[in-house]
Amino acid sequence: MTRIVRFADEAGTVRTGVADDAGGIRAFPGAPLIAELLRLPTLELRALVENTASGPAAAHEEDVVPLPPLDGLMELWAAGVTYERSREARVEESTEQSVYERVYDAERPELFFKSPPWRVVTDGEPIAVRDDSELNVPEPELALVLNRHGETVGYLVADDVSSRSIEGENPLYLPQAKIYAGSAAVSSAIVPAWEIDAPDALDITMTVWRDGEAAYQAATSTAAFHRTPQGLVDHLWRSQPFPDGAVLSTGTGIVPALDFTLRAGDVVEISIEGVGVLRNPVRAQAELDWLVEAIAEPLTRRAHRGRFPE
Repeated sequence: MTRIVRFADEAGTVRTGVADDAGGIRAFPGAPLIAELLRLPTLELRALVENTASGPAAAHEEDVVPLPPLDGLMELWAAGVTYERSREARVEESTEQSVYERVYDAERPELFFKSPPWRVVTDGEPIAVRDDSELNVPEPELALVLNRHGETVGYLVADDVSSRSIEGENPLYLPQAKIYAGSAAVSSAIVPAWEIDAPDALDITMTVWRDGEAAYQAATSTAAFHRTPQGLVDHLWRSQPFPDGAVLSTGTGIVPALDFTLRAGDVVEISIEGVGVLRNPVRAQAELDWLVEAIAEPLTRRAHRGRFPE
């Protein structure tokens, strides 16, 4: 299996390439951004990936700093209430229950902006809990990588970290519940769409580790998805262009009960069959200020990566 990766070398130079199962990386010719790759139609991107993968490895994943595979004018968006469990959880927590009941079956889905590229974290980097929220949860999701033409060219593991207490107080607080430093995490490698045979039947598991023990575990499958992924894309693309493509997180089928909340020190581990694993330590929100420095100095991210036992 090939994977499209974005990384920083020892000099801090940001590059993109194709990684293999052994961790070898072949850099794309011309050092394009991920955003530039997403300007290509699917067939052209596939040809470029396969041609690049046939060359000799120039680097290894162990020797570089993995970066979130979003850059340029890309945007990270997310969908809500796309699984029955999500509808149940939103109704349970909200003072305005009918809003979520109606949107579950409505033709128009719930879509919201989640993050610009620079505020996204990747595998090993910390996510955060809001300091003004009493109830915070991870939300494991399959994310679609979309080119500028609205074609799904790849997949990522995503964590749409959310404040249940803020959103539950009033649906109009959704942006504050969903958009903040440390609320958006994606896996470090894009799995090309042509590598996944059945994206509508992928197992999704999540474990929250606390003091070395599993504080929460659950599983679902994309087979439980209430909408079609392409239907979400069609609505996202209406009335707005995405010149460098976008990533769309498709909603969660796993939501803990109201007696569970993330704590600083937890580790969230999400696995999606065929797509990858995303592991993130949980930190207090103030500990994510380094994201601003990392815009110009990508090697800054190295100091903030977690160390996890195998």
